[in-house]
Amino acid sequence: MGVCFSVPKRRKQDPATGNAKSRVRPAGHNRKNNAIPLGLRTNFGYGRDFKSKYRIGKLLGHGQFGYTYSAVELMTGDKVAVKRIEKKKMLLPISIEDVKREVKILDALSGHENVVQFHAAFEDDEFVYIVMELCEGGELLDRILAKKEGRYTEKDAAVIVRQMLRVVARCHLNGVVHRDLKPENFLFKSQQDDSLLRAVDFGLSDFIRPGKRFHDVVGSAYYVAPEVLKRKSGPESDVWSVGVITYILLCGRRPFWDKTEAGIFNEVLKRKPDLRERPWPSIGSSAKDFVRKLLVKDPRARLTAAQALSHPWVREGGDALEIPLDISVLSNMREFVKYSRLKQLAFRALATTLDPEDIAALRDQFDAIDADKSGSISLEEMKQALAKDRPWDLKESMVMEILQAMDCNCDGLVDFEEFVAATLHVHQLEDMGSDKWQKRSKAAFDQLDVDGDGYITSEELKQYTGLKGSLGTLLEEGDIDGDGRISLAEFQKLLRQASLGSRN
Repeated sequence: MGVCFSVPKRRKQDPATGNAKSRVRPAGHNRKNNAIPLGLRTNFGYGRDFKSKYRIGKLLGHGQFGYTYSAVELMTGDKVAVKRIEKKKMLLPISIEDVKREVKILDALSGHENVVQFHAAFEDDEFVYIVMELCEGGELLDRILAKKEGRYTEKDAAVIVRQMLRVVARCHLNGVVHRDLKPENFLFKSQQDDSLLRAVDFGLSDFIRPGKRFHDVVGSAYYVAPEVLKRKSGPESDVWSVGVITYILLCGRRPFWDKTEAGIFNEVLKRKPDLRERPWPSIGSSAKDFVRKLLVKDPRARLTAAQALSHPWVREGGDALEIPLDISVLSNMREFVKYSRLKQLAFRALATTLDPEDIAALRDQFDAIDADKSGSISLEEMKQALAKDRPWDLKESMVMEILQAMDCNCDGLVDFEEFVAATLHVHQLEDMGSDKWQKRSKAAFDQLDVDGDGYITSEELKQYTGLKGSLGTLLEEGDIDGDGRISLAEFQKLLRQASLGSRN
């Protein structure tokens, strides 16, 4: 029987030594002068009537600080899972914060069909109780091991991956990074073959503030992203973990393996996943393309969860209407308004060079924001979309500024071409191949280089934009060598600079 939080949480890892590092002091490091543990002195503000509402049953599993039991709700007779955490083991303030954060995250995500359902939190003088639904279908890991040759068919794997990505996308829109995605942390609701998958164990999950990065190393060695080991990670690390799980689902083995954790970390940082050995020759090109794009070392070039849901391999059989908003698209919209006129022009020119398959994910995002299906995005639709990125709280005046920056024809609406210019990902375009990037950036450059002499001048910018007066100041930002014109190399650098920072 699968349970919520049935697997002990992996502690923080030191990338240099591979040694585990706990978030809290071991119980043996007891309080000075026999002081009462902080947990026993803390009022969490949760209900204190747990024992009058639930009857605890058998032990299902345990972690470092808590035990999980089956239980019955006395009023309804419904079965639930209860994680019971000992207050006396909470010695430091961070232990208190961890429990409060876990409850807050579960509450924020509850209601999503692929997240374990949170019922309530309680406490008494000795314990904190987290009450959740009981998942009785077992771990994803167990089902993988039970499969023939330890792997899924492509079709069945895509169904599993689609559910995992929906969880990740929902987490990221709520400003949450799971940080420990692995097959053991996905349970099936029931024993049925078509049972829904539920993400569990948010004990290492954390809220991330806009523009910030995590600098600690947490997670499980086989699934940890390169940027986590470099101590500069964010939401992208969850997508990497889904990529690792996808690899395992398809071929039955891990993409990165060694006898020691230090060796695994070295593999993650330096080696590309093998897509040549059996059974990969028999696996479709679309599935392999999907895995490659999730296991990109550079997090800026990696697909986001929402982009991955638009990929043909995952989307096949899925409904496009179910694709959630992409936090990177919303971030790019917020950044576009900050760009100079020259950078905005450069992005608009680059957007015209993209093929339909290059912008398929952006089409899904545009359609998701365009609620009335009019073919353009209004101020109200943009406001509703930006409001779904929970960590941000934009005033309507700022939303209006964003729309006006994207609306180059000044009709008060944003059409698809204007949308693409403001939301495209330069790092992902570059990662598709240097030759393709050179051709695209050169084609965009040629639009502004009206006379075709290999340089963009202020006069040509005037012709391209229809603006009057001197445009020398507009040109200066891209004119690195100060010769009064912009070369192709300077133009390409302008595009890269615009894509740095919080664009992805």
